[in-house]
Amino acid sequence: MTEIPEHLRKRAEAAKAKAEAKSAGGDAPTAAAEAPASAGAPTAGGGGDKIPDYLFDRGRSAAQNVGLAVAAPAGAVATMTTDPRPVASGPGGHTQRLLTVVKSGSIQDVRATPQDKVHTWPHLIVAEFVAALLITAFAFIFSVFVNAPLLEMANLNRTPNPSKAPWYFLGLQELLTMFHPMVAGVTIPGMGLFVLGMAPYVDKNPSNKPEDRKFTVALLTVFLMFWAVLVCIGSFFRGPGFNFVFPWTRGLFFEL
Repeated sequence: MTEIPEHLRKRAEAAKAKAEAKSAGGDAPTAAAEAPASAGAPTAGGGGDKIPDYLFDRGRSAAQNVGLAVAAPAGAVATMTTDPRPVASGPGGHTQRLLTVVKSGSIQDVRATPQDKVHTWPHLIVAEFVAALLITAFAFIFSVFVNAPLLEMANLNRTPNPSKAPWYFLGLQELLTMFHPMVAGVTIPGMGLFVLGMAPYVDKNPSNKPEDRKFTVALLTVFLMFWAVLVCIGSFFRGPGFNFVFPWTRGLFFEL
């Protein structure tokens, strides 16, 4: 809440006392009520809320330039020259009057940094709902025109050759052909997840532009390319016995 300057509060109290005295019909309290008002009004000299002397001197100089001779506060009469332009004057014949100096922070709510956040509802939820509807419609139309039957029942007496994991696990299966199961199944995936988890704490740039997030973009590109290459090799370049083959010579050994 903004604080009221002291001299304005005193002036309001003096005006209230003067009005009460006038309604009561007495003249003596009026003079007593005017004293605090004059004491609380800003005047030249002193500290606190009073106006410095140089401001009054500047006002006198400005008044003389337009043709008004400002008298001293002792009560001398001000004379008007031939210039008919009116000049506003304050208490004591001064042409400038400063009520108080108030810091902008106490009366203005200025934010140093703009807020770029939006509410989850409806901005995010609506976008996610529309995306879910589009994906559902695409899957429905795709299932109408494309036949995707299930495979035959598994036969315990016949193991398919090659025996491949689903496509999203083929990268891990490809690692098992190159490293020890402890390294391929625990160490390498664990290190990858740890590095991805630490990325937001290393790159703290809030920008959404790719050119400002070079570290994050490079890390994500390396991770995706590493996993995509392993999946492609396991899908199209592995034949019977999970041996390396060329698809353009031996054919494809891959089923969805």
